This record gives sequence, structure tokens and C-alpha cells, in this order.
Amino acid sequence: MGSQAQKLLSEACRVAVNYLASYELNVSDAYLTMSYYYDEETEAPLYLPFFEDQIEVKKEHAKQFITYLREHRSKICLPVIKRPDIDNWGTGIQAIESALQLENTLNKLLQDLMNLASQNSETDLLSFLKKFLAKQKRNINYLEYQRSYQKELDRLTEKEVTSEKPGEASGKEA
Repeated sequence: MGSQAQKLLSEACRVAVNYLASYELNVSDAYLTMSYYYDEETEAPLYLPFFEDQIEVKKEHAKQFITYLREHRSKICLPVIKRPDIDNWGTGIQAIESALQLENTLNKLLQDLMNLASQNSETDLLSFLKKFLAKQKRNINYLEYQRSYQKELDRLTEKEVTSEKPGEASGKEA
């Protein structure tokens, strides 16, 4: 009899792991386009290194899911996931919110797979997924912090611009 690592996954878990691997590649691609879009700015946003790092991290996660499938003698069949139809990532807050949406979706997919693995008594898969969920929580927390920080920066910039306008007007009248 084969080892526990050689146990076949249930069909539902196999499909979900394939989808998750494909989605990780999709997120990596989104981070790639975001990082190059903002790399052209004169002053790179503080979160740009995070975007650049996530390009490789998400690819590596996809590889780990594919390796997991192979180790469990499961068919590898990554579904095609349509890329975000975005040419302009907009303001810093819009980019962070797009990244946050991708990370939240990824987190939901991981949680759904955890539930599915639990229902199918896939204990090996459950322990494998735990590290990914911990990373997702950190990513989401980081992006939420960056969103708050960016909003505060925007608010302060707007306040500064607004407070300069009356001074400019009175300077022109004198």
C-alpha cells in the first residue's frame, strides 16, 4: 500500500487545487502589470516592492500546488482564468484596492478548499493549506494598512492644496 503522501485526492479537491494554482498565476500576472505600471512614476509608491515580491511569491505558490497534485497522483489541469481587464490601475488607492480584492478572493478560495478538504477527510491537504492561509492573512493586513496610509496621505495632500488656494488668491489681489 502507498504512503499517505501517495493517496489520491478526492475529485472535488483535485479540481479546487487546480483552480487555486491557476488563480495564483493569475494574481502573479496582475501584480506584474501593476508593478510595471507604477514603476514609471517619478516617486515609486511605498507598496511597489510588495507588488514586485508577490509576482514571484504567487508563481511559487502555484508551483507548490501543482507539485502537491503530482505527489498525490492527481491530474493537473489548470483552468484558464480571465485576466483583469484593466489597462490603467489608477490612483494608488485603486491599485491597493485591486490587490486587496485579489488577495481576499484568494483567501476565500483557500478557506473554501479547507472546508472541502475537511469534508473529504483530506488531512494532508488541510495541513498543507495552513501555511498559505497564514500568508494570506499577512498580505491582507499589509494591504489594509497601506490603504489606510494612502488615504491619510491623500487627505493630507488635499488639505495642503486646499489651504494653499486661499493664500494664492489673496496674494494675487495685493
